[in-house]
Amino acid sequence: MTEKLLRAARQARKNAYAPYSQFQVGAAVLTKDGRIFSGCNVENSTYGLTLCAERVAIFKAISEGYRQLIRVCIVAESDKFTPPCGACRQIIWEFCGDVPILMANLKGERKTVSCAELLPLPFE
Repeated sequence: MTEKLLRAARQARKNAYAPYSQFQVGAAVLTKDGRIFSGCNVENSTYGLTLCAERVAIFKAISEGYRQLIRVCIVAESDKFTPPCGACRQIIWEFCGDVPILMANLKGERKTVSCAELLPLPFE
């Protein structure tokens, strides 16, 4: 299932709307029953209205009635792994809990961390 999740995030990345940063990100979330929802970053000229790929993927799952999200995957083209921003970390905690977060780049390198590692004192 990991490879399928990675493929979904890589594919979603291709749809990113990133004319300002030129930094395309794709994400995918896995539901408890094996469904995958993906998303890409969508920028706005104000930056504050930009949506990250992780939030897009999670909100798509939530909007379709899925509440048991068990894994998150993020793919970006970078030498270092691209962890979720602070807002996304809180959203992941709220809707997914302490799930594994798989970060990958286009070179095929991967790293998995828990949400609690990235957000040790979540707002609850």
